[in-house]
Amino acid sequence: MKKLNVAIIGQGRSGMDIHGRFFIRDNKRLFNVVAVVDKIEARRNRAKEVFNCDTYSDYTELFGRNDIDLVINSTFSHMHYPITMDLLNHKFNVLVEKPFASHVRECDDMIEAAKQNGVMLAVFQQSRFAPYYKKIKEVLGSKVLGDIIQINIAFSGFNRRWDWQCSQRFDGGSVLNTGPHPIDQALDLLGCDEMPDVFSKLARVNTSGDAEDYAKIILTVPGRPLIDIEISSCDTFSDYIYKIQGSCGGLKATMTTVQWKYFVPRDEKAHDLILEPLSNEDGTPAYCTEQLKWYECKAEVKDGVFTSVVDEFYENIYNHMVNGEPLYVKTEKVRQQIALIEQIHYQNPLSIIY
Repeated sequence: MKKLNVAIIGQGRSGMDIHGRFFIRDNKRLFNVVAVVDKIEARRNRAKEVFNCDTYSDYTELFGRNDIDLVINSTFSHMHYPITMDLLNHKFNVLVEKPFASHVRECDDMIEAAKQNGVMLAVFQQSRFAPYYKKIKEVLGSKVLGDIIQINIAFSGFNRRWDWQCSQRFDGGSVLNTGPHPIDQALDLLGCDEMPDVFSKLARVNTSGDAEDYAKIILTVPGRPLIDIEISSCDTFSDYIYKIQGSCGGLKATMTTVQWKYFVPRDEKAHDLILEPLSNEDGTPAYCTEQLKWYECKAEVKDGVFTSVVDEFYENIYNHMVNGEPLYVKTEKVRQQIALIEQIHYQNPLSIIY
């Protein structure tokens, strides 16, 4: 089996704890880490010990090598665009961490550079492979919930941050940091290339920086469900990530449990409209209510957001590069996500303080 040689730029939480741990699990089955780049010497030394690879303090030192099949750009968010462009123009295949970019024009530049140089450009949007999300799509695909009216997605909790993800200059904030996961899922569920209408509100609440740590995003497309996305650092009772309302039932989900209930319309005859006052058999006023036969289901799913989900994502990257399999997450679809994020920030200008 052909192995792909990989270089990783960045050994922070993403580069080491997500991508690096995958390559450790892969154990050189599909990928072989041949180079790691990081400005911090201690991280380079750790990478050399873990991967037995070459290490560099600057990514441009990779340019003299012709044995690298794939470069992973897991640098600071505001460096995704310039470094990825440089790599693409040096004819490297690139997998760039989320967020893809902060502006649509940057997405267009990278997509065009990849085409011009005949190389692959992919974005690390692994949440499409999450077991809870796949189960939700399976339930929606079964149509048992009827016409879907509203989908609530909440990636929330209570926390106070003080790292670089709080800085607008570093492309931090809830929307560009956490947002790519629920927004990617939302656009996938809407299933159209048409740009949704968006209402949004951003706020700085408990952050030490100048980027938002609260976001409310409402998406609408004619003929599609309304999608309500919340990314909040102020939610002390975050007990679900999905809540779905349909004409025949509903669903709620965490990352480990998906529950849904529904009735079967053919077994429950719809009532004709009555405009006269409703009465009980004894003539007393009656409330308009009925007893439906509900079917309740529950599925326990594996929480593999940083394990099995990453494995599946990289399997797709490998099969795309080696066997011509289509990318599961299309770069053009991620571009739509960034266009949406750009609009959200336009609607909510926050002053740059730091």
